[in-house]
Amino acid sequence: MSLLGWFKGAGPNGFGYNSTAEQVTAGLDLKGKTFLVTGCNSGLGLETLRVLSLRGGHVIGTARTLEKARAALASVSAQGTPLACELEDPQSVRNCAVAVRGLGRPLDAILCNAGIMALPKLQQKHGLELQFLTNHVGHFILVTNLLEQLAPAGRVVVVSSGAHTGAPSAGIEFDNLNGARGYSAWRNYGQSKLANILFAKELARRFKGTGRTANALHPGVIPTNLARHMPGIVSAVFAAVSPLVLKTIPQGAATECYAVAHPAVASASGLYFADCNPARPSRHAEDAALAAQLWARTEEIVAAL
Repeated sequence: MSLLGWFKGAGPNGFGYNSTAEQVTAGLDLKGKTFLVTGCNSGLGLETLRVLSLRGGHVIGTARTLEKARAALASVSAQGTPLACELEDPQSVRNCAVAVRGLGRPLDAILCNAGIMALPKLQQKHGLELQFLTNHVGHFILVTNLLEQLAPAGRVVVVSSGAHTGAPSAGIEFDNLNGARGYSAWRNYGQSKLANILFAKELARRFKGTGRTANALHPGVIPTNLARHMPGIVSAVFAAVSPLVLKTIPQGAATECYAVAHPAVASASGLYFADCNPARPSRHAEDAALAAQLWARTEEIVAAL
């Protein structure tokens, strides 16, 4: 247990900062259920893949390449289906969606887990800043192409971050989505993570009355390879303090597993979770008009890709 973990107790549902993915799924029988997990080949995605499979679920695990997805499933002896899904490549995402539909399995949950963080220099692709493209637009394409495949009570869970509070003062800079008018590694990362929450919020609104749900979450601060783009000295400090204040990967995957599989949240929708409990995001993240504006702008972007 980290030092920070000593100061955080369990939430109203009995789970909290120190809960692990295995603990929040203890006693669950997921046989017959199918889960799609992006970024299954490392970190939180790999642990979520392992635990959902451990509980009997069939996991469609995606990674940037089919080889990485296959290796991930094999590494944890998971019963599932490996697929390639390079989120910064719209055609790869669409091909993945076609392959998923071809499996003929209703999806009990889609977990948008993959992402990139704090690129030190501006990178652009398809006319967009790469973090916004990868973390938001790529998952938008995947999910919207799989809505018909989602089970009647299916869940969409989008992994955001507490870093969404560091988004620009406007929330989403619609006039600077390519980063050309100003770029900051953390501000732009925060914008992409705010976009994740707004996507889930608007999707939840569209799901009303259907039995389907959409939520976002902050998994915690965890030493995963997301930090690979950090400058050397920052990365070294990050690694040094990890045992003291950061969550472990099993703890970080707990909120993901809870949100996609636990029966206690089967009807919860439009929420933001942290430490396996509902939490309060930033004011921008609760702005319904901003969420609708982002959805409309993203549809325009996707139509042009």
